[in-house]
Amino acid sequence: MKSHPIDQVLDTSGLSCPLPLLKAKQALNRLESGQLLQVIATDAGSVRDFRAYTDQVAHTLLESAEEDGRYIYIIQRG
Repeated sequence: MKSHPIDQVLDTSGLSCPLPLLKAKQALNRLESGQLLQVIATDAGSVRDFRAYTDQVAHTLLESAEEDGRYIYIIQRG
């Protein structure tokens, strides 16, 4: 993963769909435009969910990676 200046980290490890996405939406609502949220998830379904969500809203999925069964997303608030 690239180095990004993360403003908030949200660890949703152990949570199943749709909770990682719902918690990320709440966290994004608390950030200011341009700030970055890093989300850590263990639910494989989150890959599809985060991509679909960011395709439909003003937020940008800057990065998505899988490391040792953990899915890590960097999302910039729109």
